[in-house]
Amino acid sequence: MRFRLSPSALTVLTALLLPGMANATTATTPAVDPFYQYTDSTPLASIAPGTVLKSRTISVYIAGIKTTLKATQLVYRSTDAQQRPTVNVTTVFAPDCSKTSCANKGKVISYQSFYDSLNPEDAPSRAYAGGKRLPDLLPAVETVLFGTYVKKGYTVVISDTEGQKANFAAGPEYGYNTLDSIRATFNAPQIGLARDAKVVMMGYSGGAIATEWAAELAPSYAPDLKPNLIGAAFGGTLVSPEHNLTYVEGTPIWGGVLPMAVIGVSRAYDIDIQKYLTPRGQEVYDKMQKASIAYVLGQYSRVTWKDLVKPEFQDRTKIPEYVAAVNKVIMGTGGTPEIPLQIGQGTGGIFELTKPSPLWGAGDGVMLAGDVRTLARQYCAQGVPVQHKEWGTSHFLTMVNWLPWATAWLDDRFAGKVAPQNCSSIAPGNALTPLVYKP
Repeated sequence: MRFRLSPSALTVLTALLLPGMANATTATTPAVDPFYQYTDSTPLASIAPGTVLKSRTISVYIAGIKTTLKATQLVYRSTDAQQRPTVNVTTVFAPDCSKTSCANKGKVISYQSFYDSLNPEDAPSRAYAGGKRLPDLLPAVETVLFGTYVKKGYTVVISDTEGQKANFAAGPEYGYNTLDSIRATFNAPQIGLARDAKVVMMGYSGGAIATEWAAELAPSYAPDLKPNLIGAAFGGTLVSPEHNLTYVEGTPIWGGVLPMAVIGVSRAYDIDIQKYLTPRGQEVYDKMQKASIAYVLGQYSRVTWKDLVKPEFQDRTKIPEYVAAVNKVIMGTGGTPEIPLQIGQGTGGIFELTKPSPLWGAGDGVMLAGDVRTLARQYCAQGVPVQHKEWGTSHFLTMVNWLPWATAWLDDRFAGKVAPQNCSSIAPGNALTPLVYKP
């Protein structure tokens, strides 16, 4: 089976939804849903990661509209960026064997969403359970992306990858949440997965953060999943956030990603970033506490690190907490994947009004191609089968190219074909050297 969404259809969806989101300024706050709260007396530290703590069946909402589709939501035990026990939620679309063939039920797609947000209310699970807010349109777009597989009877797992505090850009936490959502799906008796079911992970942009980190952390964090995981496809990847901050600052569309990432990583690693901020920095910080990418794109074109941080901290290497945290979120530092990878990346950021970085070279407007190449080459050198490809398009448009390429690769993994690799032809990229603290 091949995914069939025309490039023009996806382009239209993106063009219609994202500009409208970028111009939005407010969001309503839904009532607190007790399903997300863990109130049991058993300490989380004594519960194994991936254990199902609660479950419910929902009627799935798409862009606030109730559908006839059903899904299972699982509350499960996971781990945060600092290795502390946490609770997270995933949504599982499993075939109803009384209504459709279950021939593909043992084929599991762990789809990681690009819902990028600092607000827990923007997580996919809340959108599918009845969200009617503007950011809930993003999961609606994504349902188009993976909906064909649901219709064909595959099991599709979509976790709230950023966790219940929405720690945007904190890559390792994304990885733990993703792996534990897969474990929880196997552990949920109502899903009925055979223990030998095969899993391919897939994600673009924010979803690539989760997919890549899950792949590299799996051998050490979830070795029990080794018989199940058979591949990971991702594109538009945030490899070294420190590099990307310089690349996007002050740019018309993606400038707001800088403060979003600083806030998200600071939140994940308990950094009091406010003591370093200028009055303008504090203003942006306060405004962004619950910001979705839907309210950030195109809204912070003049925001730079210099605007946000006091003069004595213009050199980020003088902030010890920042240096320690940003080094922890460089991809490739958490382990070596044991599964084949497919990695796609755009280089045409000029189409989103972003010039190539004088330090880090070309990117897609928000992600840097040279960083992605170096990561791919690193894994190649470690014996991982890697298929890598670049397109001369921007971040949004690259997804149109990446998606059919990735889904064809995904289908081949389930078909048991040998994973392709082109390691010898991947050009050199940027150094991914960690920052050094310089007091």
